Amino acid sequence: MRFRYVPLMLAAVALAGCGSAPSASSYSRNQALQAQNVEKGRIVSMREVQVEGTKSGVGSGAGAVAGGVAGSFIGGGWRSNVLGAVGGAVLGGVGGSAAEEAITRSSGTEFVVQLDNGRTIAVVQANDENLAPGDRVMILQGGQTRVVSDGAR
Repeated sequence: MRFRYVPLMLAAVALAGCGSAPSASSYSRNQALQAQNVEKGRIVSMREVQVEGTKSGVGSGAGAVAGGVAGSFIGGGWRSNVLGAVGGAVLGGVGGSAAEEAITRSSGTEFVVQLDNGRTIAVVQANDENLAPGDRVMILQGGQTRVVSDGAR
């Protein structure tokens, strides 16, 4: 009877941190209506990279609760149940933390851009505009830095 909540907790962990690589075309509510500095340049190289997942504590907390509940059913008396609950909570917390980071990890692209002023910068984001080396781009800076196409190739 008590196990019916375990799948719900695991689903909450999975959905809590679903994410993707930072995107050039996705803005948070706080970034809307904010002025940004714009510089132009050309992409000189790019490569695929991994963007680390979140480590918010939601995964370890939910894993600890689920592990504690599952471990409390070890049986053999109240001491076994308590020890099982404690051990299950520790193992569940470690497993939940690892699961949260793995679920929210994503792929991104590192863009190396030679700016028109001669400076070179690198920005990691999703390649949602299908940019390629040699493309002319605009660098938008205002809280976060983004690489977007300027329309010229």
